[in-house]
Amino acid sequence: MEGTKRSNIKPGLKVAIVLKQDQRSGKLTTGIVKNILTNSPNHPHGIKVRLEDGQVGRVKEIIKDNF
Repeated sequence: MEGTKRSNIKPGLKVAIVLKQDQRSGKLTTGIVKNILTNSPNHPHGIKVRLEDGQVGRVKEIIKDNF
């Protein structure tokens, strides 16, 4: 699933995000979505979320082992 559509992302999902400081390298950080920060229904660079550990970044992929 894509991380560019807000409807695909729900609190509690395991996702891979790119943090602001990692945008150049593209390094991904995994975690559980705490809340969604992007209000628009989609965003070309990924929906911005806050993880349960407090890190903020844009969703690049939704990890399939959620179910």
